[in-house]
Amino acid sequence: MDAGPGPGSLSTTSLNGSEQLDWHFLQCFGERTPGEEIQDADIISAIEFDASGQHLATGDRGGRVVLFERVAIQNTLPAMDQRAPRLRHAPCEFRYMTEFQSHEPEFDYLKSFEIEEKINKVRWVNHPSQSRMILSTNDKTIKLWKVFEKKVVSLADYNRKDAPGTPSHSQQTWSIPAGGNASPTRLGPLPDQKAQLSLGGPKVSKHQLKFPTVTGTEVVLAARCKKKYANAHTYHVNSIALCSDQATFITADDLRINLWDLEISDQAFNVVDMKPPNMEELTEVITVADFHPIECHTFAFATSKGAIRLADLRASALADSACKSFEEPEQPNAQRSFFTELLASMSDLKFSRCGRHMLARDFMGLKLWDVRMEAAPVATFPIHEHLKHKLGDLYENDCIFDKFDCCFSGNGSHVATGTYSNCFRVISRGDAGAAAPASDIALEASRDPQRKRFLQTPSKTPNRFGLSRGSSVKKPAANGSAGADGQSSFALQQNHDFNAKLLHMAWHPESNLIAAAASNSLYMYAAR
Repeated sequence: MDAGPGPGSLSTTSLNGSEQLDWHFLQCFGERTPGEEIQDADIISAIEFDASGQHLATGDRGGRVVLFERVAIQNTLPAMDQRAPRLRHAPCEFRYMTEFQSHEPEFDYLKSFEIEEKINKVRWVNHPSQSRMILSTNDKTIKLWKVFEKKVVSLADYNRKDAPGTPSHSQQTWSIPAGGNASPTRLGPLPDQKAQLSLGGPKVSKHQLKFPTVTGTEVVLAARCKKKYANAHTYHVNSIALCSDQATFITADDLRINLWDLEISDQAFNVVDMKPPNMEELTEVITVADFHPIECHTFAFATSKGAIRLADLRASALADSACKSFEEPEQPNAQRSFFTELLASMSDLKFSRCGRHMLARDFMGLKLWDVRMEAAPVATFPIHEHLKHKLGDLYENDCIFDKFDCCFSGNGSHVATGTYSNCFRVISRGDAGAAAPASDIALEASRDPQRKRFLQTPSKTPNRFGLSRGSSVKKPAANGSAGADGQSSFALQQNHDFNAKLLHMAWHPESNLIAAAASNSLYMYAAR
């Protein structure tokens, strides 16, 4: 396995590497067949590796949490699908562990609206015991789940002859506890009982009774809700972030961020409150928040205006006035439009493993920030620049509000994010002063991720918004890398399917392995 560096080992040089990764399909869970109808409840809405990379959790719109565990390839089941080419010398594979229903649909009678069971976020809690601890949330309620191993004993040789192996009321006999005054309980036959017992068949004496025997013991995984953190958010919860001390966590909604103790479910501390005295004065909302991976007193949150605020709880218990504000300066001649603020809204925010860099995703692309430099991002990676002429269509079908995840590789040298047509981009950062990334590869969530699809774009005709679509098809660059105009061949060749979108993905913390969720399917890719 390609082990990544430990926390704090990431340096500037790790971001300057030009390593070219060769990605291959590893495995798939829940792959769709052509023409298969997808249930909305089965669509994956959250995905997360644990800190060790041994386990993977996904949440879906039906309120379920599904767990997977890493296994060595030689230990995988022989029934695993072998049709697709598999990565040679792949470090591992994942297999299904268990699933449980985390949230159910609810109805708020005071405000008269339904609360969906959709899982917005899942986060692993590092616990010293063998139990797996998971935080999950829908729009209103956060729950702490414990997944543990439980022994299930199978019994046989019951006394009922008509239903072997099935207990019944006729098996219950009475026992009088010590003291003489207490009421009898149904524990077993009396020691001196001489009466005949009826066991659903012919009458038998006490000498003919026999104890059931254990025929087998099976270890199964069970899930139990340990804590329920509710009634602390007025608006929809969009983020959960664990502190590095693994004892506290933050949850964020549109206007507030609350700090919780894992062991206390009925009390939370409000650390950010952006609600103005008059709601008409509201100019921005919180879209995502994340804790620093090392410093337990530092967290960051992003807003709908494209700003990132870095707060330090040592400076103030109420971190409304952030210690640092990261916002890209507006160009002097930049033209503002109806879509400007919609495009600037941050959908995801991630710290690098060492905590020195932050990766933020808005609709148009990725921005890499150094936490010590507030003036401008270290690098900007365009993802949807080629869709600027389709903003009217994107707004009409609500795609402009899609929230794409982003992620760092374990050593911080690569970043990845999703896009349309069930594709995602893996970008390697070159020199800090370079105008373009060292490599930019577009991969499709399929069994052949390197497949290229050259589709003829429609002729140049104005649409209902008066915008025109391009008609020329340019020759792509090799491996999906950037072309002469700085855009990737993926951007130039794809006639995007906006109904097929890859919103959620996660990078393994130790290996070059990516888990990507396309609709109800979970695809795993590994690179060597």
